[in-house]
Amino acid sequence: MNRTLAVETSNKIGEKIVLFGWINTVRDHGKVSFYDMRDASGIVQTVTRQGFDVTSEDVVKILGTVKARPENLVNPNIETGKVEVEIESLEVLSRARELPFPIDGDGLDIDEALRLKYRYLDLRRPRLNANIKMRHEMISFMRKFLSERRFVEIETPILTKATPEGARDFLVPARLAPGKFYALPQSPQQYKQLLMVAGFERYFQIARCFRDEDPRADRAYGEFTQLDIEMAFVEQEDILRLTEELFREVTEKVFGKKVLEFPFPRISHADAMKKYGADKFDLRDKKDPNVLAFAFVIDFPLFEKTADQPISPSHHPFTAPRAEDIKLLDKDPMGVKSLQHDLVCNGLEVGGGSIRITDPDLQRKIFRILGYGEGEIEEKFGHLLSAFGLGVPPHGGIAPGIERLLMVALGALNTREVTAFPMSSSGQTAVMSAPSAVDNQTISELGLKLK
Repeated sequence: MNRTLAVETSNKIGEKIVLFGWINTVRDHGKVSFYDMRDASGIVQTVTRQGFDVTSEDVVKILGTVKARPENLVNPNIETGKVEVEIESLEVLSRARELPFPIDGDGLDIDEALRLKYRYLDLRRPRLNANIKMRHEMISFMRKFLSERRFVEIETPILTKATPEGARDFLVPARLAPGKFYALPQSPQQYKQLLMVAGFERYFQIARCFRDEDPRADRAYGEFTQLDIEMAFVEQEDILRLTEELFREVTEKVFGKKVLEFPFPRISHADAMKKYGADKFDLRDKKDPNVLAFAFVIDFPLFEKTADQPISPSHHPFTAPRAEDIKLLDKDPMGVKSLQHDLVCNGLEVGGGSIRITDPDLQRKIFRILGYGEGEIEEKFGHLLSAFGLGVPPHGGIAPGIERLLMVALGALNTREVTAFPMSSSGQTAVMSAPSAVDNQTISELGLKLK
C-alpha cells in the first residue's frame, strides 16, 4: 500500500491508508485517544480505542481508515479538519526523548543559542517551517521568471582568487600549492562579467557569498545568498525596470502583499541623504504594515572616504562612472557620480548593482586612483582586463539579497529566522559547532604552522 500524505486524507474518505510522520500531540480521553500526526504536508487527526504507547515527536507508521468527522467536530483551523483516521495498527519507528524546549509556540522567548544547537528541532516549529518553505517558493518563482526571459542560470566557482571587493575574504589554504590560498567569493562579480564577455548576455544565479564581516540583524556573519543578475547591451534603466517587475510579482504572487508604488520611485543619493539622513529609508505609512515600499537610490558618489582609506569605492571598483563625470577623475575624483543603483525596501537595503566598467584603460585608471600599483593591478585583475581587450559588451546587473528580502517581507527580527542553518552572532555554525580545531597532521599537510 502506497503512502498517503496528511493533506491527501480529505479526498480519501472510506479508504484504507498508510501514514508516516511525527506524533504532534497526544490527547487521552479514557476510552478513546486522539493522536494528531504531522508530516511535511500538514496535520491529520487519528483516533484509536486501543491506545498505544506513544509520546509527542515519536516517528510512527499508522495503518487506518479515513472517516468523515461529525459536523459538530469539524476543525476549521486545519486543512484536514473534516476527516480523521481510525487507527487499525500503529508502529513506532523512532522514539523521541523529552525535547530540550517546546516547539509549538513561536520560540522567540527561548534562548537563541539553545535553539541553534538543536536547529533541526527548531525547524519543526510551524513559524520557521513556513519561513523556509516561503524561501523555496520565492526562489522557484525567481528562477521561472528569469528563465522565461531568456536568462541562463550558471554556477560560478566557490574556490576562487582573493581580490579586493570591499570586505575581508575567507581564505582556504591550497594543499597542492603550499603557501598559496584560495578565497571564498564575496560575490561572483568578476565571473559574471566574464560570462558577459563569453556572450551569454543574460545570466543569473542563486549565489552563495562569503564575507568575513561583523554580523548585524540584517546581515549574517560568514555567508549569505543573493540573486545574482547580469545583462549585456543594457542601460541602467533596463536593469531597474526588470528588477521592479520581478519584485512586484514576487510581492503579490508569493508574499501575498502589495507594493506601495509602481514603478518604484527613483531617488538620488543626495536627495535621500538630505530628506532621510540615510541612503536607506521607509516610505510606508506606518498604519499599513502589509505593504512593501520599494525604491531605487541612484547617482551615488563613485568614491567615498572611510575610516581606513582616504578614497575607497562606494560600491566596488568595477562600477562605471557617469559618462559626463569621467573628465573629473583626474582633478576631482570625489565629485564623480556613478551608475550604481541600490534597491531599498521598508527601511533596509535589499539589493545593489551597477553598470560596469568595460574600458580596460578606464578600469586601470580607477585602480590607480584607489592606490593600486601596476604590478598589483596585473596580478589581481589582469585576467579581467585581458578579457576586456577581446570583445566585451556593455553590461550591468543587480544582486538582491535573498535573506534580507525575506526578512523584510515576513517581518522577521533578523536573517537567521529565514535561514535553515544560520551562524550565531558570534560566528558559530548551527548544530555543527564550527569553527573547530583541526589535527596537527592536517595542518602540516597544508604547509601551515599555528602561532
